[in-house]
Amino acid sequence: MGSAKSTESRADVPLTNLDQPLFDGADATKRDLVDYLDAVHTRLLPALKDRPLSVVRVRAGQEPFMQKNVPKYAPEWLRTYAHWAESSQREVHYALCDDRRSLVWFANQRAVEYHVTLSRVPALDRATHLVLDLDPPEGSDSFGAAVKGALLVREALTDLGLTGVVKTSGAKGVHVIVPISNDIEMPDMAAATRAIAARAERVDPDVATTAYIKADRGGKVFIDSTRAGGATVVSVYSPRVRPGAPVSFPVPWDELENVGPRDFTIRNAAELLGDGDPWTDALPEPQRLPADLIAEGHEIPVARVAAMHEGKRRKRAAEKAARDDT
Repeated sequence: MGSAKSTESRADVPLTNLDQPLFDGADATKRDLVDYLDAVHTRLLPALKDRPLSVVRVRAGQEPFMQKNVPKYAPEWLRTYAHWAESSQREVHYALCDDRRSLVWFANQRAVEYHVTLSRVPALDRATHLVLDLDPPEGSDSFGAAVKGALLVREALTDLGLTGVVKTSGAKGVHVIVPISNDIEMPDMAAATRAIAARAERVDPDVATTAYIKADRGGKVFIDSTRAGGATVVSVYSPRVRPGAPVSFPVPWDELENVGPRDFTIRNAAELLGDGDPWTDALPEPQRLPADLIAEGHEIPVARVAAMHEGKRRKRAAEKAARDDT
């Protein structure tokens, strides 16, 4: 396809190269991306509002890359938020995408994926929701395994008197989102997430596992409880850089077993939504996490830390075995 510049604009944003393929295997053009994001902007923007944004961009002929820092050439009107990143020991200037013009600008930058924090500025130490990410094993029906894991999480939540909503991740998994009251500190939210994951695993340990190390999962769906602190999750209604350009899409619990991740793409998702916003309609009011659940979670080691120590232990054991064999 041609790469000629375009004279089109939308929301006062000049648009370029709209007829270029979006990425290899997308079965879509950049125009399809712009059209989709603009069509759903009234549903997507509330999920992005006041949340530091990381985007995955795909430039023509290049590998996809995640962008956190707003580029120097960003327009002056783009709202940003400066935040000190402990991991990289630098100040990161995140975009806050809270209006149509900003979203169209990102679409023109070939920003396909929209990943947001679990908290809003300025209260980045207080999450608005917790996330259970169901990561299925490799296999022909891996999404089906993720669905089974999500139903276990739902059962654990119901036993706690909590309500979660579910969406496809747009990749191969499922996200369960639980809105929580804003008086819960981040370590307590993280602990509660670990406890819910552990309870879901106990409902059916033949189906699900909380083992962080892949080799220990035994072909089961992984209930990932590590989304906390500065972690991000792909936003509802966000496209993904995956074959067919699928979209992270809300699904009613009673329909979850009848859908697949590629049922929702940038080519059909806006039409499926019509004028509706099933995500906002399904979200429960923020919920208070039980104190005993938080206490239970604080007794469970943080998965990444435990995995790191276990990895070191296994490495030492392997090195000792090698020495013993010589």
